[in-house]
Amino acid sequence: MTLLKWALIFFVVSVVAGVLGFTGISAASADVARLLFYVFVVIFLVLLILGLTIFRA
Repeated sequence: MTLLKWALIFFVVSVVAGVLGFTGISAASADVARLLFYVFVVIFLVLLILGLTIFRA
């Protein structure tokens, strides 16, 4: 869950920076948040598939 939490933190930083007019920081933070979210989704799906197939007893 820490990966998803960091993605949410970077998203909030991006929104705040965008509201304040710091577009460069906002874009960079949004890219990091998007990357962390996609990594989280991939890890979640891999573990879900493994849990449904390999680790069944």
